[in-house]
Amino acid sequence: MLTKLIIALVVSLAAAFIPATERYAVWIFFIAVVVAFVIEGVRIVPQQSAYVVERLGRFHAVLEPGLNLIIPFLDRVAYIHSLKEVPLDVPEQVCITKDNTQLAVDGVQYYQVTDPRLASYGSANYVAAITQLAQTTLRSVIGKMELDKTFESREDINRHIVAALDEAGRNWGIKVLRYEIKSLTPPETILRAMQAQITAEREKRALIAKSEGERQQEINIADGQRQAAILKSEGDKQAAINRAQGEGTAIRVIAEANAAGVRAVAEAIADRGGLEAANLKVATQYVDAFAKLAKTSNTMIIPASAGDVAGFIATAMSVLERVKQGQAGGATA
Repeated sequence: MLTKLIIALVVSLAAAFIPATERYAVWIFFIAVVVAFVIEGVRIVPQQSAYVVERLGRFHAVLEPGLNLIIPFLDRVAYIHSLKEVPLDVPEQVCITKDNTQLAVDGVQYYQVTDPRLASYGSANYVAAITQLAQTTLRSVIGKMELDKTFESREDINRHIVAALDEAGRNWGIKVLRYEIKSLTPPETILRAMQAQITAEREKRALIAKSEGERQQEINIADGQRQAAILKSEGDKQAAINRAQGEGTAIRVIAEANAAGVRAVAEAIADRGGLEAANLKVATQYVDAFAKLAKTSNTMIIPASAGDVAGFIATAMSVLERVKQGQAGGATA
Protein backbone atom coordinates (compact mmCIF):
# COMPACT_ATOMS: atom_id res chain seq x y z
CA MET A 1 0.00 0.00 0.00
CA LEU A 2 2.82 2.39 0.86
CA THR A 3 4.36 1.81 -2.54
CA LYS A 4 1.13 2.73 -4.27
CA LEU A 5 0.81 5.96 -2.22
CA ILE A 6 4.35 6.96 -3.13
CA ILE A 7 3.55 6.36 -6.79
CA ALA A 8 0.39 8.54 -6.47
CA LEU A 9 2.44 11.31 -4.83
CA VAL A 10 5.09 11.23 -7.57
CA VAL A 11 2.41 11.38 -10.28
CA SER A 12 0.70 14.40 -8.64
CA LEU A 13 4.04 16.26 -8.22
CA ALA A 14 4.84 15.61 -11.87
CA ALA A 15 1.45 17.03 -12.82
CA ALA A 16 2.10 20.15 -10.66
CA PHE A 17 5.27 21.02 -12.61
CA ILE A 18 3.55 20.76 -15.96
CA PRO A 19 1.81 24.02 -16.85
CA ALA A 20 -1.09 22.34 -18.60
CA THR A 21 -1.93 20.14 -15.58
CA GLU A 22 -0.69 22.13 -12.59
CA ARG A 23 -4.19 23.24 -11.69
CA TYR A 24 -5.29 19.55 -11.56
CA ALA A 25 -2.42 18.27 -9.45
CA VAL A 26 -4.52 18.00 -6.28
CA TRP A 27 -7.27 16.13 -8.09
CA ILE A 28 -4.76 13.81 -9.68
CA PHE A 29 -3.28 13.04 -6.26
CA PHE A 30 -6.76 12.46 -4.84
CA ILE A 31 -7.75 10.12 -7.69
CA ALA A 32 -4.44 8.20 -7.40
CA VAL A 33 -5.00 7.72 -3.65
CA VAL A 34 -8.55 6.44 -4.28
CA VAL A 35 -7.29 4.03 -6.91
CA ALA A 36 -4.58 2.78 -4.55
CA PHE A 37 -7.14 2.25 -1.76
CA VAL A 38 -9.45 0.36 -4.14
CA ILE A 39 -6.64 -1.84 -5.37
CA GLU A 40 -5.47 -2.60 -1.84
CA GLY A 41 -8.91 -2.94 -0.29
CA VAL A 42 -10.58 -5.22 -2.82
CA ARG A 43 -9.66 -8.91 -2.83
CA ILE A 44 -11.13 -11.43 -5.27
CA VAL A 45 -10.66 -14.95 -3.89
CA PRO A 46 -10.74 -17.82 -6.46
CA GLN A 47 -12.86 -20.92 -5.96
CA GLN A 48 -11.31 -23.62 -3.74
CA SER A 49 -8.94 -21.07 -2.21
CA ALA A 50 -8.76 -19.36 1.16
CA TYR A 51 -7.02 -16.08 2.12
CA VAL A 52 -6.01 -15.61 5.77
CA VAL A 53 -6.22 -11.91 6.77
CA GLU A 54 -4.28 -10.41 9.67
CA ARG A 55 -5.24 -7.08 11.21
CA LEU A 56 -2.38 -5.31 12.90
CA GLY A 57 -0.45 -8.61 13.04
CA ARG A 58 -3.23 -10.72 14.54
CA PHE A 59 -5.53 -13.19 12.85
CA HIS A 60 -8.67 -11.44 11.72
CA ALA A 61 -10.62 -13.52 9.19
CA VAL A 62 -10.55 -16.07 6.39
CA LEU A 63 -11.79 -14.65 3.11
CA GLU A 64 -14.24 -16.87 1.27
CA PRO A 65 -14.23 -17.30 -2.55
CA GLY A 66 -15.63 -14.23 -4.31
CA LEU A 67 -15.37 -10.46 -3.78
CA ASN A 68 -14.04 -9.35 -0.36
CA LEU A 69 -13.09 -5.99 1.15
CA ILE A 70 -10.27 -5.30 3.59
CA ILE A 71 -9.00 -2.10 5.22
CA PRO A 72 -5.72 -0.90 3.76
CA PHE A 73 -2.86 -0.25 6.23
CA LEU A 74 -4.76 -2.25 8.89
CA ASP A 75 -5.41 -5.56 7.13
CA ARG A 76 -3.11 -7.70 5.03
CA VAL A 77 -3.38 -11.10 3.40
CA ALA A 78 -0.82 -13.16 5.32
CA TYR A 79 -1.44 -16.68 3.94
CA ILE A 80 -3.02 -18.11 0.84
CA HIS A 81 -4.13 -21.78 0.89
CA SER A 82 -5.52 -24.06 -1.78
CA LEU A 83 -8.43 -26.19 -0.58
CA LYS A 84 -7.98 -28.74 -3.37
CA GLU A 85 -6.68 -32.27 -2.87
CA VAL A 86 -2.91 -32.17 -3.28
CA PRO A 87 -0.65 -35.16 -4.12
CA LEU A 88 2.67 -35.21 -2.31
CA ASP A 89 5.55 -37.56 -3.07
CA VAL A 90 7.16 -39.21 -0.05
CA PRO A 91 10.89 -39.68 -0.73
CA GLU A 92 12.30 -43.22 -0.84
CA GLN A 93 13.74 -44.51 2.42
CA VAL A 94 15.29 -47.76 3.61
CA CYS A 95 13.26 -49.72 6.17
CA ILE A 96 14.31 -52.78 8.18
CA THR A 97 11.79 -55.64 8.27
CA LYS A 98 11.15 -57.98 11.19
CA ASP A 99 13.50 -60.57 9.67
CA ASN A 100 16.30 -57.95 9.38
CA THR A 101 16.03 -57.36 5.65
CA GLN A 102 16.54 -53.94 4.12
CA LEU A 103 13.65 -52.69 2.02
CA ALA A 104 13.59 -49.45 -0.01
CA VAL A 105 10.08 -47.95 0.10
CA ASP A 106 8.59 -44.83 -1.44
CA GLY A 107 5.03 -43.63 -1.77
CA VAL A 108 2.62 -40.82 -2.45
CA GLN A 109 0.09 -39.24 -0.11
CA TYR A 110 -2.93 -37.06 -0.80
CA TYR A 111 -3.88 -34.32 1.63
CA GLN A 112 -6.31 -31.40 1.76
CA VAL A 113 -6.41 -28.20 3.84
CA THR A 114 -9.60 -28.28 5.90
CA ASP A 115 -8.91 -25.40 8.34
CA PRO A 116 -6.95 -22.48 6.84
CA ARG A 117 -6.37 -20.87 10.26
CA LEU A 118 -4.76 -23.99 11.76
CA ALA A 119 -2.85 -24.58 8.52
CA SER A 120 -1.40 -21.07 8.89
CA TYR A 121 -0.57 -21.08 12.58
CA GLY A 122 -0.62 -24.76 13.64
CA SER A 123 2.66 -25.69 11.99
CA ALA A 124 5.52 -23.76 10.46
CA ASN A 125 5.55 -26.18 7.50
CA TYR A 126 2.77 -28.73 7.50
CA VAL A 127 4.00 -30.31 4.23
CA ALA A 128 7.35 -31.21 5.80
CA ALA A 129 5.56 -32.31 8.97
CA ILE A 130 3.25 -34.82 7.26
CA THR A 131 6.12 -36.05 5.06
CA GLN A 132 8.35 -36.78 8.04
CA LEU A 133 5.49 -38.36 9.96
CA ALA A 134 4.61 -40.57 6.97
CA GLN A 135 8.20 -41.82 6.75
CA THR A 136 8.41 -42.46 10.50
CA THR A 137 5.12 -44.35 10.56
CA LEU A 138 6.14 -46.35 7.49
CA ARG A 139 9.39 -47.47 9.16
CA SER A 140 7.46 -48.47 12.27
CA VAL A 141 4.86 -50.52 10.36
CA ILE A 142 7.42 -52.22 8.09
CA GLY A 143 9.55 -53.12 11.12
CA LYS A 144 6.70 -55.24 12.51
CA MET A 145 6.39 -57.37 9.35
CA GLU A 146 8.51 -60.00 7.64
CA LEU A 147 9.68 -59.41 4.09
CA ASP A 148 7.19 -61.73 2.41
CA LYS A 149 4.35 -60.23 4.43
CA THR A 150 5.11 -56.68 3.31
CA PHE A 151 4.36 -57.54 -0.34
CA GLU A 152 0.98 -58.95 0.67
CA SER A 153 0.01 -56.19 3.12
CA ARG A 154 0.16 -52.99 1.11
CA GLU A 155 -3.41 -52.11 2.02
CA ASP A 156 -2.77 -52.64 5.74
CA ILE A 157 0.36 -50.49 5.61
CA ASN A 158 -1.51 -47.73 3.80
CA ARG A 159 -4.33 -47.78 6.38
CA HIS A 160 -1.91 -47.53 9.33
CA ILE A 161 -0.12 -44.55 7.80
CA VAL A 162 -3.37 -42.73 6.93
CA ALA A 163 -4.69 -43.26 10.46
CA ALA A 164 -1.51 -41.84 12.05
CA LEU A 165 -1.37 -38.84 9.69
CA ASP A 166 -5.05 -38.08 10.06
CA GLU A 167 -4.79 -37.96 13.84
CA ALA A 168 -1.79 -35.63 13.75
CA GLY A 169 -3.19 -33.52 10.91
CA ARG A 170 -6.13 -32.34 13.02
CA ASN A 171 -3.81 -29.93 14.84
CA TRP A 172 -2.39 -28.69 11.55
CA GLY A 173 -5.69 -27.99 9.83
CA ILE A 174 -5.18 -30.65 7.17
CA LYS A 175 -6.62 -34.06 6.44
CA VAL A 176 -4.64 -36.89 4.82
CA LEU A 177 -7.10 -38.59 2.51
CA ARG A 178 -5.01 -41.61 1.49
CA TYR A 179 -1.51 -42.97 1.20
CA GLU A 180 -0.25 -45.31 -1.51
CA ILE A 181 3.02 -47.25 -1.59
CA LYS A 182 4.58 -46.87 -5.03
CA SER A 183 7.34 -49.46 -4.81
CA LEU A 184 8.92 -51.96 -2.44
CA THR A 185 12.47 -52.75 -3.52
CA PRO A 186 14.54 -55.35 -1.63
CA PRO A 187 18.33 -55.68 -2.10
CA GLU A 188 19.71 -57.27 -5.27
CA THR A 189 20.66 -60.51 -3.49
CA ILE A 190 17.12 -60.88 -2.16
CA LEU A 191 15.73 -60.20 -5.63
CA ARG A 192 17.89 -62.94 -7.13
CA ALA A 193 16.84 -65.38 -4.42
CA MET A 194 13.17 -64.50 -4.94
CA GLN A 195 13.56 -64.97 -8.70
CA ALA A 196 15.17 -68.37 -8.16
CA GLN A 197 12.33 -69.34 -5.85
CA ILE A 198 9.74 -68.23 -8.40
CA THR A 199 11.55 -70.18 -11.15
CA ALA A 200 11.68 -73.32 -9.01
CA GLU A 201 7.99 -72.98 -8.17
CA ARG A 202 7.08 -72.60 -11.83
CA GLU A 203 9.21 -75.61 -12.79
CA LYS A 204 7.49 -77.59 -10.05
CA ARG A 205 4.09 -76.62 -11.38
CA ALA A 206 5.19 -77.51 -14.91
CA LEU A 207 6.35 -80.97 -13.80
CA ILE A 208 3.11 -81.54 -11.89
CA ALA A 209 1.08 -80.44 -14.89
CA LYS A 210 3.13 -82.70 -17.19
CA SER A 211 2.73 -85.72 -14.89
CA GLU A 212 -0.98 -85.04 -14.58
CA GLY A 213 -1.22 -84.88 -18.35
CA GLU A 214 0.68 -88.15 -18.79
CA ARG A 215 -1.48 -89.79 -16.12
CA GLN A 216 -4.64 -88.61 -17.83
CA GLN A 217 -3.27 -89.79 -21.15
CA GLU A 218 -2.60 -93.29 -19.76
CA ILE A 219 -6.08 -93.35 -18.25
CA ASN A 220 -7.62 -92.33 -21.55
CA ILE A 221 -5.61 -94.96 -23.47
CA ALA A 222 -6.53 -97.69 -20.97
CA ASP A 223 -10.16 -96.65 -21.03
CA GLY A 224 -10.13 -96.65 -24.84
CA GLN A 225 -8.57 -100.12 -24.96
CA ARG A 226 -11.13 -101.34 -22.44
CA GLN A 227 -13.99 -99.90 -24.44
CA ALA A 228 -12.53 -101.41 -27.62
CA ALA A 229 -12.20 -104.84 -25.98
CA ILE A 230 -15.77 -104.63 -24.70
CA LEU A 231 -17.07 -103.62 -28.11
CA LYS A 232 -15.02 -106.39 -29.80
CA SER A 233 -16.32 -109.03 -27.39
CA GLU A 234 -19.85 -107.75 -27.91
CA GLY A 235 -19.29 -107.96 -31.65
CA ASP A 236 -17.85 -111.50 -31.40
CA LYS A 237 -20.77 -112.52 -29.20
CA GLN A 238 -23.30 -111.11 -31.64
CA ALA A 239 -21.47 -112.72 -34.57
CA ALA A 240 -21.51 -116.11 -32.82
CA ILE A 241 -25.20 -115.68 -32.06
CA ASN A 242 -25.92 -114.74 -35.64
CA ARG A 243 -23.78 -117.64 -36.94
CA ALA A 244 -25.52 -120.10 -34.62
CA GLN A 245 -28.90 -118.75 -35.61
CA GLY A 246 -27.94 -119.04 -39.30
CA GLU A 247 -26.68 -122.60 -38.88
CA GLY A 248 -29.82 -123.55 -36.96
CA THR A 249 -31.97 -121.99 -39.64
CA ALA A 250 -29.98 -123.83 -42.33
CA ILE A 251 -30.30 -127.16 -40.51
CA ARG A 252 -34.01 -126.58 -40.05
CA VAL A 253 -34.46 -125.68 -43.71
CA ILE A 254 -32.43 -128.75 -44.81
CA ALA A 255 -34.42 -131.00 -42.46
CA GLU A 256 -37.66 -129.56 -43.70
CA ALA A 257 -36.49 -130.08 -47.30
CA ASN A 258 -35.47 -133.69 -46.55
CA ALA A 259 -38.78 -134.28 -44.80
CA ALA A 260 -40.63 -132.82 -47.76
CA GLY A 261 -38.60 -135.04 -50.14
CA VAL A 262 -39.32 -138.14 -48.07
CA ARG A 263 -43.00 -137.29 -47.99
CA ALA A 264 -42.99 -136.75 -51.73
CA VAL A 265 -41.26 -140.11 -52.29
CA ALA A 266 -43.70 -141.82 -49.95
CA GLU A 267 -46.64 -140.26 -51.74
CA ALA A 268 -45.19 -141.26 -55.11
CA ILE A 269 -44.74 -144.88 -53.96
CA ALA A 270 -48.32 -144.97 -52.70
CA ASP A 271 -49.59 -144.07 -56.17
CA ARG A 272 -50.25 -146.71 -58.85
CA GLY A 273 -47.01 -147.87 -60.44
CA GLY A 274 -44.97 -146.04 -57.83
CA LEU A 275 -43.41 -149.18 -56.43
CA GLU A 276 -42.21 -150.37 -59.86
CA ALA A 277 -40.80 -146.89 -60.53
CA ALA A 278 -38.94 -146.91 -57.23
CA ASN A 279 -37.58 -150.38 -58.04
CA LEU A 280 -36.29 -149.11 -61.36
CA LYS A 281 -34.81 -145.96 -59.78
CA VAL A 282 -32.91 -147.92 -57.13
CA ALA A 283 -31.51 -150.30 -59.70
CA THR A 284 -30.46 -147.40 -61.93
CA GLN A 285 -28.69 -145.57 -59.08
CA TYR A 286 -26.95 -148.81 -58.07
CA VAL A 287 -25.57 -149.28 -61.56
CA ASP A 288 -24.56 -145.61 -61.86
CA ALA A 289 -22.66 -145.82 -58.58
CA PHE A 290 -20.61 -148.74 -59.79
CA ALA A 291 -19.96 -146.93 -63.06
CA LYS A 292 -18.61 -143.88 -61.23
CA LEU A 293 -16.37 -146.04 -59.05
CA ALA A 294 -14.92 -147.60 -62.18
CA LYS A 295 -14.10 -144.13 -63.61
CA THR A 296 -12.55 -142.53 -60.49
CA SER A 297 -10.49 -145.44 -59.10
CA ASN A 298 -8.55 -148.44 -60.26
CA THR A 299 -9.98 -150.38 -57.37
CA MET A 300 -13.63 -151.33 -57.47
CA ILE A 301 -15.64 -153.33 -54.97
CA ILE A 302 -18.41 -155.39 -56.59
CA PRO A 303 -20.69 -157.99 -55.19
CA ALA A 304 -19.52 -161.56 -55.25
CA SER A 305 -22.31 -162.55 -57.63
CA ALA A 306 -24.97 -160.86 -59.67
CA GLY A 307 -27.58 -162.38 -57.37
CA ASP A 308 -26.43 -160.02 -54.64
CA VAL A 309 -27.62 -157.09 -56.72
CA ALA A 310 -31.05 -158.59 -56.99
CA GLY A 311 -31.04 -159.25 -53.23
CA PHE A 312 -30.11 -155.64 -52.49
CA ILE A 313 -32.89 -154.39 -54.70
CA ALA A 314 -35.35 -156.79 -53.14
CA THR A 315 -34.38 -155.57 -49.68
CA ALA A 316 -34.89 -151.95 -50.70
CA MET A 317 -38.23 -152.76 -52.26
CA SER A 318 -39.38 -154.53 -49.11
CA VAL A 319 -38.57 -151.39 -47.12
CA LEU A 320 -40.57 -149.28 -49.55
CA GLU A 321 -43.43 -151.79 -49.35
CA ARG A 322 -43.55 -151.50 -45.58
CA VAL A 323 -43.57 -147.74 -45.86
CA LYS A 324 -46.45 -147.94 -48.28
CA GLN A 325 -48.41 -150.33 -46.05
CA GLY A 326 -47.79 -148.00 -43.05
CA GLN A 327 -49.18 -145.06 -45.00
CA ALA A 328 -52.20 -147.08 -46.11
CA GLY A 329 -52.92 -148.22 -42.55
CA GLY A 330 -52.68 -144.66 -41.32
CA ALA A 331 -55.09 -143.49 -44.00
CA THR A 332 -57.61 -146.30 -43.11
CA ALA A 333 -57.46 -145.43 -39.47
